[in-house]
Amino acid sequence: MTNSKYGDYRFLESVGLMFDRAIREMNLPPGLSDQIKACKSVYKIRFPVKIDGRIEVFTGWRATHSEHRLPAKGGIRYAPNVNEQEVEALAALMTYKCAIVDVPFGGAKGGLIIDPKKYSIEHIEKITRRFALELAKRGFISPSRNVPAPDLGTGEREMAWIADVYRQLFSTDINHLAAVTGKPVSQGGINGRTEAVGRGIQYVLREFFRHPEEVKKSGLSGNIESKKIIVQGFGNVGYHTAKFLEEDGGKIIAIIEKDGAIYNEQGLSIENVVEYFQTNQKLEGFPDVTFIKDGRNALELECDILIPAATEFQITSNNADRIKAPLIVEAANGPITYNADEILNKKGTVILPDIYVNAGGVTVSYFEWIKNLSHIRFGRLERRFDELKGEKIINLLESVLNITIDDDMKNAFTYSSGAVELDLVRSGLDDTMRQAFQEIIEIMYRGENLLDYRTAAYVSAIEKIARSYIEMGI
Repeated sequence: MTNSKYGDYRFLESVGLMFDRAIREMNLPPGLSDQIKACKSVYKIRFPVKIDGRIEVFTGWRATHSEHRLPAKGGIRYAPNVNEQEVEALAALMTYKCAIVDVPFGGAKGGLIIDPKKYSIEHIEKITRRFALELAKRGFISPSRNVPAPDLGTGEREMAWIADVYRQLFSTDINHLAAVTGKPVSQGGINGRTEAVGRGIQYVLREFFRHPEEVKKSGLSGNIESKKIIVQGFGNVGYHTAKFLEEDGGKIIAIIEKDGAIYNEQGLSIENVVEYFQTNQKLEGFPDVTFIKDGRNALELECDILIPAATEFQITSNNADRIKAPLIVEAANGPITYNADEILNKKGTVILPDIYVNAGGVTVSYFEWIKNLSHIRFGRLERRFDELKGEKIINLLESVLNITIDDDMKNAFTYSSGAVELDLVRSGLDDTMRQAFQEIIEIMYRGENLLDYRTAAYVSAIEKIARSYIEMGI
């Protein structure tokens, strides 16, 4: 079945075909690939909420793709066009994503048909709490079985409400905070979760540019500095990605949003853009840029790196031939259809795939989950020990070398040497993204056929999941 608008396979079918492409490069026992591919369950729910004296009925889903590891993990999406197939596809991507970065979770996803912009904060809270209640009492929210997180249309605020609903329902569960991730830090969240996907993409590109032979495939060279970058989507992921790549010397030449795109070949100031965007809720009118009314056309501009960070189905068979970027980094889930992926591969476009690239979110969610289960923030035990160790080294150097080290250097080496939670989160995320990239490269080159990044990433995920099933005797 195809999407009638573009003639492409639909989201769930695209994910399935990408999975099948990887399976053809493997030798799994009969039936095992079907087990890994199949979605375990999808729960559909309709529930009423009284809004300003009238009753509205809302429809939502929670899909659990895999429980080969527990808990199953995945965000909850609020969008007017969310549907069951989309939720299933996203749950499958979560399964593979967790496996690639060695996060011991199964894959899940939730969705609610709603346009959050049409409701007040009080109404959103009421709807969220009712949705959470319906899910939690049926076991779809639990620190040991199914752990939600933010996604499109949701954030820390909604996760705090969901966590509170779970706590009220299961007040004797000492691990109740671990039932949800992406919470505010004051409510059991973790420093670095909000920036996690964008920070992870920064680490992905840093690692990519550490491999000159891989960079050469895209026709690029050097590092991220001065590379011309286009970012589609200026929400949490797009903003943080643009901000961090700008800090690394990248030149953000275009930002694409729903109302259109802004373009300046000399580069945009991300902080100026975000200030304008937050104030006006649109990009149109931002000074000293070219405004492109149909933002999708900006995907086709000349650039070094294209980062789709919005929603699925942005690059299709309809526009893939016109994409000029030699390197595409999928910050969103499913921004390239299967049909477009085939076209781009034939063109020689290098694509760093979603199931690896945006895994920073679930990686830091994993850290938050561990923090909630351990009931202690990262760094609390060792920070002052590290500081004391630094002081002893400074004293030893002064004694042995007969010198006096100035106070600024002492403070930098002692007080600052003890890692705080954010330092440890970023360190763990950096290590995770590096390790996964190296594993993907190893798979790309180990067989007779040179694989593309996406196929190699799927192979990595499937091998790990298959090993889990085989070792369990299933």
